Amino acid sequence: MKKFIESFVNVWKIEELKNKILITLGMLVVYRFGAQVTLPGIDATKLQNLSTQTDQGIGWLINVFTGGAFSQASVFALGIMPYISASIVVQLMGIAIPYLQKLQKDGESGRKKINQITRWLTIGITLLQGPGYIYNLYKQLPADAFLLGFNSFSFIFSSVIILTTGTIFAMWLGEKITDKGIGNGISLLIMVGILARLPQAFIQEFSSRVTENNGGPMLIVLEVIIWLLIIIACILLTMAVRKIPVQYARRTATGDFEQDAMGGNRQWIPLKLNASGVMPIIFAQAIMFIPAAVAGLSTSDAAQTITTSFQNIFGWQYNLVFALLIIIFTYFYTAITVPTNKMADDLKRSGGFIPGIKPGVETGDYLDKIMSLLTFPGSLFLALIAVFPAIAVSLIGVQQGWAMFYGGTSLLIMVGVAIDTIQQINSYLLNKHYDGLMKSGKNRKAVA
Repeated sequence: MKKFIESFVNVWKIEELKNKILITLGMLVVYRFGAQVTLPGIDATKLQNLSTQTDQGIGWLINVFTGGAFSQASVFALGIMPYISASIVVQLMGIAIPYLQKLQKDGESGRKKINQITRWLTIGITLLQGPGYIYNLYKQLPADAFLLGFNSFSFIFSSVIILTTGTIFAMWLGEKITDKGIGNGISLLIMVGILARLPQAFIQEFSSRVTENNGGPMLIVLEVIIWLLIIIACILLTMAVRKIPVQYARRTATGDFEQDAMGGNRQWIPLKLNASGVMPIIFAQAIMFIPAAVAGLSTSDAAQTITTSFQNIFGWQYNLVFALLIIIFTYFYTAITVPTNKMADDLKRSGGFIPGIKPGVETGDYLDKIMSLLTFPGSLFLALIAVFPAIAVSLIGVQQGWAMFYGGTSLLIMVGVAIDTIQQINSYLLNKHYDGLMKSGKNRKAVA
């Protein structure tokens, strides 16, 4: 603990790192402030019905990712989600559209063009989602909550423009954090929004257990221990890799390659247990919205049953389908983001090889086989963590708001973003000859 405190103090001794952290914190404060600013034309004192809608289920899930802005009818009500949707669409289109494939290979210039396409697509998605959000406000809020009049065109038009501007501004904040601050800006905005709901969820759970004498303090302690164990499991899932040994031929003075037992440089290829991150969960959740939306168009008993089942995110029907989709999307997303054939070609061009495996096609097949074997337990583990909130509700009886932090996208995003940010800070400390925040950090003295 003493070394950790010393390392934390050393963070503020590095001027560049200190400025990056302060810029990041400042922009996060601006984002959280904007999440509390209600849309012009809405009476902020009459949002109770909207808050009730987001107390549980899918509404709560959406509210978590917007940091509570959804239930506040805020200028950031749509948050950064349209940008994430646009990024996913562009990434998937890059598989099928040659122009985007070419841009992906063009380096920095191609990346800038892809970012520009993503921004324009974000605006388009927000302009489509904005009227839907306004329609939801009309359904949830009383008529006197609209100061400009119910169904006023001026309110609808101005609100859609403000929501679009809010999303663009949030996107700009995220990009500036990435460029000028520390960590991935978009991910940090999502994480801060999730963390904003954590204290309230814990207080409600504590009140339920202690004040209402529903288990007492010992059950709260047990829940916290289980929560910490799940966080450790998420860290292991995020960090776990299979190291494939690689050996590089040694170039001799004559320019020929020579390889013997001691001559080559040994390295490895790290294949992650969960190479797809939280993307399979995000894809699966997007699909899970569709059945309820389609069934809601019908008034039949079967349609109502489907709607009820798929709106209850803690029901066994929802979670069974959800887990299966996560496993399927884990294989799909891993296949498109881990190009084993390209890895084999790059390895061959650089003079490297996997001991016992021929370079080229056989290496690609070997890496693909290993990746498939890794993806199976990784997808099962990911699906288990994703549905654990439902398990916590049914077996432990925790409040639904607190249960959402027992797994799923929320916890995985928090763990992943925290690890990524700490690693960036760690690299700054090690480069300046300080102990890192992680155990691997060693105190390195500057060479005179």
